[in-house]
Amino acid sequence: MSGGCANLAGVSAMLICLGLSACSEPGPGLPALRIDPERVSVSGISSGAYMAHQVHLAFSTRIAGAGLIAGGPYACAGGDLSRALEQCMQTRDSGPEVTALSDIARTRAAAGSLDPLSGLAGDRVWIFHGDADYTVAAGVTATVAPLYAALSDSVQVEQVSRAGVAHVFPTDAAGGDCDQTAAPFVGNCGFDAAGAIFTAVVGAAGAPAAAHEGTLTAFDQNLVMVDGSDSTLADQGYLYVPRRCRDQVCGLHIVFHGCQQSAESIGTEFIDSSGYPRWADLADIVLVYPQTRSSLMPLNPKACWDWWGYTGADYDTRTGAQIAWVGRLLDHFGVRGP
Repeated sequence: MSGGCANLAGVSAMLICLGLSACSEPGPGLPALRIDPERVSVSGISSGAYMAHQVHLAFSTRIAGAGLIAGGPYACAGGDLSRALEQCMQTRDSGPEVTALSDIARTRAAAGSLDPLSGLAGDRVWIFHGDADYTVAAGVTATVAPLYAALSDSVQVEQVSRAGVAHVFPTDAAGGDCDQTAAPFVGNCGFDAAGAIFTAVVGAAGAPAAAHEGTLTAFDQNLVMVDGSDSTLADQGYLYVPRRCRDQVCGLHIVFHGCQQSAESIGTEFIDSSGYPRWADLADIVLVYPQTRSSLMPLNPKACWDWWGYTGADYDTRTGAQIAWVGRLLDHFGVRGP
């Protein structure tokens, strides 16, 4: 960890930005919370689903599960933007070739650029696609489950499809029209995706309260930056700490937004409306919402997570700029690999 991360104060020392709409400067670094390394998971939508999937394979010995909404399989793009936009989004056939992609993952795991595939044993994966999603084809998302099965015979995968859901994060109350793909890409679909993820992946039991009780704060993402690399992250990310997690050991869940869904584009609307905090309170889970930034060099005008190679050829391995940043984040919370 960098010197700035080694001397972090507790939650009480953090800049409190309730609603966060008024926060224009990066907050302080991440607090020194007590995280259970056995209760760490990730989720994301669209490019965030690709990223969550990549992070899960990169750090499978540290991450116990993933929730993936409207994404596709690992290594699909192969570092090629044209391929990413075609075969990995709009394919109308049976989807990317699972055997070839599983071979890539196996080779990289054997070489040490991904965690050993044994780390997937017993992990829980929840995969979602809406049948009105015309941004990422159903055939693309459908290949993720067989890819996991090819890599581990004991990973637990649940696939869910729902009628009338476009390329949006589905909720049971918040957001715009469920069948319309439009900013902030959160849809009022009568379906609580955050709750489904927490139930299937995190193991939450029971029903959450109507409103969250924890604290949402900003933190300086640069304090977790990997030396000498540009992860193309925004200066500011967000952290949600349930009230009980200020003083006791809790789990950790990292949420990756989709393209055009970062705070740079829509403020904290995705964070506020996607519904995670109530479930985090119920399950005693700290939430981290990393944020990307848009750029023309490298070409990423919609602030997507890197699933095609704009940060470098190693983008989908443990040494890739964004994935290495996540590794530093996990290190900070004491979630370290073997």
